[in-house]
Amino acid sequence: MPKSRIRKKADYTPPPAKQATAIKLTSRSWVAPVMLAMFVIGLAWIVVFYVTDGSLPIDALDNWNIVVGFGFIAAGFGVSTQWK
Repeated sequence: MPKSRIRKKADYTPPPAKQATAIKLTSRSWVAPVMLAMFVIGLAWIVVFYVTDGSLPIDALDNWNIVVGFGFIAAGFGVSTQWK
């Protein structure tokens, strides 16, 4: 029986390189300090509220001071989405 012809695959040649475009990333150096500041402010707000038995930071807000503290913490998480 005759032997079949062996086909050789062509060597891989990569496509021509595209001109590399410089992607300018904006500086996000402000994100980490703002995020940490929001976390600390929110935590401090809640701690001060509990330590002073609700008379500080804002007496008129009563238990809504907890919501304000967690709002600062949530804002810190919102800012953290901008971190690259």
